[in-house]
Amino acid sequence: MAAAAVSGAKRRLRAELKQRLRAMSAEERLRQSRLLTQKVIAHSQYQKSKRISIFLSMQDEIETEEIIRDIFQQGKTCFIPRYQFNSNHMDMVKLASPEEILSLPKTSWNIHQPGEEEVREEALSTGDFYYSVFDSTWKFPNGQNKYIVTKESRKSEGGLDLILMPGLGFDKHGNRLGRGKGYYDTYLKRCLQHQEVKPYTLALAFKEQICVQVPVDENDMKVDEVLYEDSSAS
Repeated sequence: MAAAAVSGAKRRLRAELKQRLRAMSAEERLRQSRLLTQKVIAHSQYQKSKRISIFLSMQDEIETEEIIRDIFQQGKTCFIPRYQFNSNHMDMVKLASPEEILSLPKTSWNIHQPGEEEVREEALSTGDFYYSVFDSTWKFPNGQNKYIVTKESRKSEGGLDLILMPGLGFDKHGNRLGRGKGYYDTYLKRCLQHQEVKPYTLALAFKEQICVQVPVDENDMKVDEVLYEDSSAS
């Protein structure tokens, strides 16, 4: 499909999806949000992840407040988006606590985010640490292998294990339709440059956001999994 045709198809689908979301009652949005919260918390990728980024939801998105609370209760590290509105640049910056959210300034989208001048840890720019390397030539007296730490084992501690993503529409092949700015597509490409293992991407959606096919171009990044009411658990 030509670029102009893809762009037109995206524009029409965005308008249709926004209409579907406007037709949802507050009760139905809350019902599906509660169900998705339980699905996320039970998800194997969530359970094994230490460093998680999550969006602060707008009215027409899955409510993420309870997931954020669980991230802190489980002792995981939480990062939230900080968008630059004059570009497609986005950082994932560290959140100190769930209670901190309400004290953050609001954007023109009516969502909270840290101010641009505020210095915060960015998920992809954390320092280094030493990790253990297996040494099969040395054993403890009980026969167990010893793990040693070497200078060659220095590796970046930064990065993300899991990115919980918003969007306007999704299909069952992992194609995602955002709001047109390309924040997440650009950020995922940065992740691939900064960390050896790609973060798992899990999109959270109302069932009304699931489409037969989402039009995509070469700049669009697929998500690993779309989680919604009828999706199978992992």
